[in-house]
Amino acid sequence: MSGTVVKRRKGAGLNLRSRWSEPPKDNLISEVAEKHTAVPSGEDEDGPQGALKRFSAMWSSFRKGKKDKVKDPEPTEPPGPAAADSASRQHRYASGQYFFEYLVVVSLKKTKDGSSYEPQITYQFPKRDGMARFQKEEEEKTLKAITLFCFPEGINWAPLTEYHSETFSFVLTEIDGSRRNGYCRRLLPGGKGARPPEAYCIISSVACFGLFSKIFDEVEKRRQISMAMIYPFMQKLREAPFPAPGNTVEIKSFIPESGTEIISLTRPLDSWLEHVNFNTLFGCLTDNEVLLVFAAAVLERRIVFIADELGTLSQVIHAVAALLYPFLWQHTMISIVPEILIDVVMAPTPYLLGVQKRLLDLVTDQSDLLVVDLSEDKKDTFIASVGDESSILPPKLQAEILEALSNRQKTSTVEEMNRVVSEAFLHFFVKTVGHYGSYVKYSRGGGQGVFEKRSFYKAIDSKTTRHFVKKFIQTQTFDLFIQEVEQQQPGPQQGEDWEQIKSKMGFGINFSASLQLAFQNINQS
Repeated sequence: MSGTVVKRRKGAGLNLRSRWSEPPKDNLISEVAEKHTAVPSGEDEDGPQGALKRFSAMWSSFRKGKKDKVKDPEPTEPPGPAAADSASRQHRYASGQYFFEYLVVVSLKKTKDGSSYEPQITYQFPKRDGMARFQKEEEEKTLKAITLFCFPEGINWAPLTEYHSETFSFVLTEIDGSRRNGYCRRLLPGGKGARPPEAYCIISSVACFGLFSKIFDEVEKRRQISMAMIYPFMQKLREAPFPAPGNTVEIKSFIPESGTEIISLTRPLDSWLEHVNFNTLFGCLTDNEVLLVFAAAVLERRIVFIADELGTLSQVIHAVAALLYPFLWQHTMISIVPEILIDVVMAPTPYLLGVQKRLLDLVTDQSDLLVVDLSEDKKDTFIASVGDESSILPPKLQAEILEALSNRQKTSTVEEMNRVVSEAFLHFFVKTVGHYGSYVKYSRGGGQGVFEKRSFYKAIDSKTTRHFVKKFIQTQTFDLFIQEVEQQQPGPQQGEDWEQIKSKMGFGINFSASLQLAFQNINQS
């Protein structure tokens, strides 16, 4: 993953360039195109709508299997057939969202002197015609950035006879703060003899790694027959509306000798975790090692992940960021750092970076840095560390997280695994800072609230928990959250269920209010 400058609120983390003292530019895509440098970004949805989605999904997740403390609303008379069909369509499809903007194929072509290879776009669907000059220039910059992230290794390629396909993702952030996800699958094209791999990249505003992995399976299947077979499938996909969480869309596609196939694409019900697969994280690290990484991430430290496989880096960094839910990682996050941008590890500000193992020697700045080796042949998991990671989290709460994580052995699906893991870490935040609402004081005149920080952490009985909270409330993650809380009017009364809260507050609910409701109601569950 990677991106451009992150549009930030109120002092959020700095965006970086090779010379950290200079002010950052506003667009990574421009820098990649013009100078082959980049400014990364995070990739979670932001703003009121994104916050509402996060809380709504989390709320439904935690209410499942738990007895509601509020009576269910009275049943209403069912709507007529036409209204029911309209409502059904609205629930099945995410309003205004489609699967992707375009698909490109990036191939490795020999340079003019024949000494090396460079990535070039050899196929694009759909072609964009009728654009204004400035639009064409912006698209050209975007496409050049895509080639860089599809082949982050640079020019060091040679023809191959065998190559295991791999799937990974990155993020491009535009100058206006909008984000687009890049999903990439690299494979060896059909043919005989040695040949370089090629990459298929889908650009989409949708964050759903598992769904696009399945789409790539279909693209790869058709590529083995003919490049021409990709077009009709992608055209059908582009015309299809994006399904709402828990729903399925069916794509009909014809394949010679097989006839018409129906491809079912289903979104997980817990849409706030649909871009995450915790299996890779826990396949690379033990539970205790995950806790150490989580501790460093909570305190917003610099963390570099090392692996050979691009897919491993991509999935692990997404998973680590998801452990912070419902808080968001506020700083630099690049799941795969292109070789030409390796100087980003010298940045003094917090980051989550993925670096291929062959570039490990270039990670020269290892002071106040956690370097995590994810590779199978590793000697030590932590190549570099600050040294205090094991003492950051309160021991009792560490034990509770480990006990909760042990339940994942009983899970049989990715969705169940994700639920067990996310609940374990979410309850950690509830138990450490879930009481904050009682320490935001509002004046009778309805002015801005004031967070009583000292009283907040002194109210914690456990000395070790209090010690942790004193550090956590100094982070930008918590500070931004509290700033939003202080600007809100007092939230709804405890005991209200989600439907009552939603009807009262409408869809203008922001992250701070949603988290407040989460803490209130989860504590009651």
